[in-house]
Amino acid sequence: MFEGIEFVNKEFFWLLLALPLAVLWYVFKNKKQTAELKMSSLKGFKVTNSWLPKLKHLLFVLRLLALVLLITALARPQSVDVSTRTKTTRGIDIVMAIDVSASMLAKDLSPNRLEALKDVAADFIKKRPNDRIGLVEYAGESYTKTPITSDKAIVLRSLKSIKYNTIIEGGTAIGMGLATSVNRLKDSKAKSKVIILLTDGVNNSGFIDPKIASELAVEYGIKVYTIGLGTNGMALSPVAILPNGQFQYGRIQVEIDEALLKEIAEVTGGKYFRATNNKKLEAIYDEINKLEKTEIEEFKFYNYDEKFRPLVILAGILLMFEVLLRFTVFRSFI
Repeated sequence: MFEGIEFVNKEFFWLLLALPLAVLWYVFKNKKQTAELKMSSLKGFKVTNSWLPKLKHLLFVLRLLALVLLITALARPQSVDVSTRTKTTRGIDIVMAIDVSASMLAKDLSPNRLEALKDVAADFIKKRPNDRIGLVEYAGESYTKTPITSDKAIVLRSLKSIKYNTIIEGGTAIGMGLATSVNRLKDSKAKSKVIILLTDGVNNSGFIDPKIASELAVEYGIKVYTIGLGTNGMALSPVAILPNGQFQYGRIQVEIDEALLKEIAEVTGGKYFRATNNKKLEAIYDEINKLEKTEIEEFKFYNYDEKFRPLVILAGILLMFEVLLRFTVFRSFI
């Protein structure tokens, strides 16, 4: 009966402790009011066993039930229906700048650096339902793969289609990748603007100095998280292209300009990370996801439904029924 019911004034339930006292008082009073007549013999008297006098205790039971109902009503039972509505109050615009140079095919991450990154980045995008995200590709030059958009399906399709190709000039132009990302965000009206810049090499191409690009990011209030991707030491990487178009792999030294990446992150208020394996790469994107929280305002609406009225009505009916029986059926026995 009271499933999903809350009692506002629970202290009134202490009154139920008076019920045992009322029962004791009734028993004592009933014995006191009952007259006793001792006779040596009942011969000559016609004895009838009427059940009606025994039911007079029903009057007390009805009054007791009415009292319980009134005490429960005083405790103010009510049900609460809670509905919520959320509103995003602070959106974040994010550009993911991805290095697509040939070294991203190195197999120190499984199955290679680029595919490992795409898997982790896809999970990151799915966890940002309230933000706009764009993609930038860069190698020796850079271009926008996807402008910032709230349509995650488009971003995920674009991310999936990223692969190494010979159309983009070879090399690693970190400054170009960062500058293109800044250009995508400079006109953004979002309260927070973020670039996640990933590379596995050193800046050796392009005509924009990475430090100049980072100064542009500061000017437009853009925070840059930098990620150096690659194991420590040697990695199985492409070293040549065979006549059949396939890559020939060899073990070469991993070179990442960590000093530059740390400087870019520090200047722009971001953070530098080093991902040497798949698990560390996943942990990095999880940490960035926690660092860049989108503020969501939640509104809760409470609909209170008071339940004491039926109890009061039922108590009133029991009392009226008790009075009716007292002055009709049981009138001769009281």
